[in-house]
Amino acid sequence: MKTAIITFPGSNRERDVFRAVAQATGHNPTHVWHADHELPAGTDLVILPGGFSYGDYLRCGAIAGRAHIMNAVRDHAARGGLVLGICNGFQILVESGLLPGVLMRNANLRFICKMQHLRVERSDTAFTKAYQPHQIIKVCIAHGEGNYIADEATLAQIEGEGLVAFRYCDATGQLGGKANPNGSLHDIAGIYSQKRNVLGMMPHPENLIDALVGGTDGRGLFQSLVA
Repeated sequence: MKTAIITFPGSNRERDVFRAVAQATGHNPTHVWHADHELPAGTDLVILPGGFSYGDYLRCGAIAGRAHIMNAVRDHAARGGLVLGICNGFQILVESGLLPGVLMRNANLRFICKMQHLRVERSDTAFTKAYQPHQIIKVCIAHGEGNYIADEATLAQIEGEGLVAFRYCDATGQLGGKANPNGSLHDIAGIYSQKRNVLGMMPHPENLIDALVGGTDGRGLFQSLVA
């Protein structure tokens, strides 16, 4: 699998993603700069990493969503190519029109950085084949604007078409209440595009691939992509 990692001014998780992909695939991804106009030939997967692109001015991801390289990312997705946006990458995907909804300030108006349980909603996508349906995994979150909001019609479509990828939960799989760290509607932690080739998620699977740092539950996402 040929992977391209897009780096914006303010990105800070590109090296973590690089290591996760290299570990899973045995091949090093290619770094692509935000001002480039094309993706490397033969790219299979594009990853938009976490961070604070352009200092989060205007809105998180708003400037990055209009960067030159995003035209190539949109074309890649339209052809059925895989796109993964993590944390700030998720914010960029909604700002660029590749995913619906918007990510607002956390309900408590504070930055949250902690371990977090997720429920895997389905295991028949390119991103989740290594998991079981409704499997509970533990990764980590680090964001100030992770509160997923959409209008009722959009939420109904997302739910009706099975486009919720992950939901926030507790260790037992219970949804809602304190298990939801940021107030996201329907406890949504990640969503797919209609063709399920684009995934945006707030949690960081790339940081939970090694037992030495607290767990390996994030590894399944990258193993799924290889499979």
